[in-house]
Amino acid sequence: MGRGERARRGGEAVREAVAQAIQTELSDPRLEFVTITSVEATADLREALVRYSTLDESAAEGAGQALESARPILQRAIAARLQTRNTPVLRFAYDDLSRRAEDLSRLIDEVAPPETGS
Repeated sequence: MGRGERARRGGEAVREAVAQAIQTELSDPRLEFVTITSVEATADLREALVRYSTLDESAAEGAGQALESARPILQRAIAARLQTRNTPVLRFAYDDLSRRAEDLSRLIDEVAPPETGS
């Protein structure tokens, strides 16, 4: 298995562990509508960038603060689940991909409005 494949698999395992821990081990209401969208992990699993989205974009800052404060709990959950030599240090970033996709779609519609059936 190559280093890129190892990082991809490690990232997916971290994503699953974080998502499960948010549902089962945390009760912070700021995390109620948080989705872990992706994780970019280094090949040695020393670091992982966890990308998240929220149902309401205005809740993003509070969700980020909640994730930061829950970092030790999330890292313990990852350590228990992965049982690897290294437990990644987690960093969190808001994933605004859905908003950017909506903006792009709106711009495309402005330039070339959808055709209506005749």
